Amino acid sequence: MKRFLIASILSLCFSNSFSQNYHLANKISIEGDGGWDYLAVDNINQHLFVSHGNEVNVIDLKSDKTIATIPNTKGVHGIAIANDLNKAFITDGKDNAITIISLDTFDFISKVDINGQKPDAILYDEFSHKVFSYNAKSNDATILDAVTNKIIKVIPLGGKPEFSVTNSKGLIYVNIEDKNEIKTIDAKTLEVIATWSIAPGDEPSGLAIDLENNLLFSVCSNELIIIVNASNGKIVKTLPIGEGCDGVVFDPIKKLIFSSNGIGTITEIKVKNASDISVVETIKTQKSARTIALNKLTHQLYLSTADYGEKPVPTLENPKPRAAILPNTFSVLVVQNK
Repeated sequence: MKRFLIASILSLCFSNSFSQNYHLANKISIEGDGGWDYLAVDNINQHLFVSHGNEVNVIDLKSDKTIATIPNTKGVHGIAIANDLNKAFITDGKDNAITIISLDTFDFISKVDINGQKPDAILYDEFSHKVFSYNAKSNDATILDAVTNKIIKVIPLGGKPEFSVTNSKGLIYVNIEDKNEIKTIDAKTLEVIATWSIAPGDEPSGLAIDLENNLLFSVCSNELIIIVNASNGKIVKTLPIGEGCDGVVFDPIKKLIFSSNGIGTITEIKVKNASDISVVETIKTQKSARTIALNKLTHQLYLSTADYGEKPVPTLENPKPRAAILPNTFSVLVVQNK
């Protein structure tokens, strides 16, 4: 009887943890078999920019069709949308460059070579009209004037930068993955003005911000989300998330945080106020769907993924082999509320 009761409770908990308020509603197939990193939504034009191998696929979110492909973005990682300037800025990780294109025609505007090595995440700050490219190998940030497309400055960061957000009032926040830190950059002086430890969080990747409550949400590889006061760096709360997380978004209308976990789930977290924050549900997605973007107009979530074959047997030459992407399986998942 006791064993049956325990099993029933566990079954109920598991069922509740996978409740389907949000659910996988659609899958947008995209041609090509390359790897991927970030996605970005142009909320004004309702287009989705998807990093994909050495190109960026642009999806019309009204039809879910590919309407453009931006080539020659070798080793593409991040895309930053600047609607007020009608530009998108794209990091070309293997070329150590930033490609700039027009948002309405997708035409090439410029390619800016940078001294930083392996540009990865990228942020456009409308407040300062600056672009922040975070360079994973050289541990710094290259700053561009978004109007002139000229390099202004390079900021040493003392560690490997990951995702970044702005408070839209002159402060930029960036995760430092190998130091377990968040650094704050003054968008006017272009100086690092604060460094905060986010221990017990380890290897932070994705970062999101709640402007109303002035909170930062940093997702970490040890299956924790660290919630930080953006004024003083104090940790407000830590909560569990799924394995393999690389991205996080915050929906300011619904007051929900979504952590995309490579294990094949999204952890959904409710922010009632600055001190009342809790996990709501676990949403099933697909294994390897680890990066995420939010459509602020429709509140839909988008995650890149693909199917994989069997992992090869380790060898002396390749002790940590990776499974290959199966042909014609790359897609973007669409997750939404019922």
